[in-house]
Amino acid sequence: MSEVNIAKRKDKCENCTKQVNEGSQLLLSACLSCDGCLSDEDTLKISQQGLEEVERVLALNKKCDASKHKVLVASVCPQSLPFFAVKFGVDITEAAHKLCGFLKHIGVQYVFDTTLAAGFSILESQKEFIQRYRRRHHDSHALPMFTSSCPGWIRYSERVLGSLVTPHICTARSPQQIMGCLVKDYFSKQQKLSPEKLYHVVVAPCFDKKLEAVREEFYNSMLETRDVDCVLTSGQIYYLMEQRKVSVEELDSVPLDQVLGDGGDVALVRHDGRGSEGFLEHVFKHAAKELFGVDVQEITYKTLRNRDFQEVTLERDGETLLQFAAVYGFRNIQTLVHRMRKGRVPYQLVEVLSCPGGCLSGRGQAESEGGAGRLDKALVNQMEEIYSSLPVRLPEFNPALHTLYQEWLEGQDSSQARKLLHTEYRDQSHGHAQPPHMQW
Repeated sequence: MSEVNIAKRKDKCENCTKQVNEGSQLLLSACLSCDGCLSDEDTLKISQQGLEEVERVLALNKKCDASKHKVLVASVCPQSLPFFAVKFGVDITEAAHKLCGFLKHIGVQYVFDTTLAAGFSILESQKEFIQRYRRRHHDSHALPMFTSSCPGWIRYSERVLGSLVTPHICTARSPQQIMGCLVKDYFSKQQKLSPEKLYHVVVAPCFDKKLEAVREEFYNSMLETRDVDCVLTSGQIYYLMEQRKVSVEELDSVPLDQVLGDGGDVALVRHDGRGSEGFLEHVFKHAAKELFGVDVQEITYKTLRNRDFQEVTLERDGETLLQFAAVYGFRNIQTLVHRMRKGRVPYQLVEVLSCPGGCLSGRGQAESEGGAGRLDKALVNQMEEIYSSLPVRLPEFNPALHTLYQEWLEGQDSSQARKLLHTEYRDQSHGHAQPPHMQW
């Protein structure tokens, strides 16, 4: 197991929430994917996930023969758009159009948002939860089901928690990686291009998404291409704009492209949830209807320890039918894990996110200008208000998803759907317990 000398990276680790002793040797398995606690191998991978790499590809396109050009595609996470709305001083739709205008100005040919991919991830998560619920009596690993969209949580689960948690993680791919499949598989075929001709960049609020993109499962060794070639945070894109002295007022407003072409949905929408993808809310409503015939219109959260540890309950005639929880931030995750070890988790599903406050609070966009890992609460509040202004659309009612299930995946329960929309998570803990100096 790789080790990192913390003393060498004091500038990265002095504000780490894990409060690691400076002189200690920290097992990588006990560490998350912040850039202060990476092995040499991880550092090499991350070095290929920066602005310099994207600018290198853009520069090569200007120099080399047209036959060797890469077609650049950018996919923007919806949680990144409120950041640009605040920074640009415009509404969220105009921010998306200005961002698209900038990306196309520097040489990106296509700009999508990842809401469509998130719809796939939600629908597959709903389906998997129903299957797990129905086999709960003869499969001890069926419940609780943990969501799988947060790479910080996944990394911690695989490297530290191991078999305690990994069998419980939903196998649906994250929106980012489903978007990678959409671009490199479906879209490349529509454009009559080989997947390796496309260079796919994701704009995300979170640094951890970089390490998700370089997972072995998402690399095609035959074609030597990844589903997502590079992840840039919202902050990195904004830095690039500042570096190039771009005036937002002078940028063209360009509508986002649609994976299905002109037949796609041009309006920006969001899914239910508190600034994240809303897996808990969507699965809860679906399960209530599918399992118990109950239509849930509004969900009421009950705060337990704090705003980042809440639960939702479905009751009928005094009986608890469903009990879900939203657990954000690693201090709350540690509480959840402690209960898991004791066998005292009453929930059938837990939406787990490593960032307190959820995805809008990702450190790739929500850090204060002073840095040092501090959250800019005023910025987050603005982003939450802007994000909530988007209309909610249930993925079940998105015709583009139904079209793609048939045209791309050969049906909802096909082997192709299982192959491209799901993955697996492995116990990589190798028996290492959490070190005593890890103070959460």
